[in-house]
Amino acid sequence: MQFYEDISVGDVRESDGYTVSKSEIVDFGEKYDPQPFHTDEEAAKDSVFGGLVASGWQTAAICMRLNVETSEDIATQAGVGVDNLRWHLPLQPGDTLRLRTEIIDKRPSDSDPSRGYLTTRHEGRNQDDELVISYEATATIRRKTDG
Repeated sequence: MQFYEDISVGDVRESDGYTVSKSEIVDFGEKYDPQPFHTDEEAAKDSVFGGLVASGWQTAAICMRLNVETSEDIATQAGVGVDNLRWHLPLQPGDTLRLRTEIIDKRPSDSDPSRGYLTTRHEGRNQDDELVISYEATATIRRKTDG
């Protein structure tokens, strides 16, 4: 297990890829973001995207999954917030998303010596290495304790 003290600013992790299917896009869209360009392939052709695309929130959720899979060995306690969330390109059926995560800041908690804060920069890129999504996230992480 990696604790606060084991992690350095500049550390980078890269995920495996996750390929999103048309049915996943439609299912997510129907449940959480029912706009025609997420739910109806024919109607999506007349949209600004020219075809079916994943909700940005689905793209962010896939990034969350990839982040968890690449950081299972980190003693993360909870997320605190997300900043500078940007969707650069839509995720389309059959696209494969990969996540690059870099530690950009760390600081100990002022109120609780058993934890610290890590801030990470995340970039989700498709199979063509094009930037799809980017954001910064802060989470609490356990510190090493005596005993």
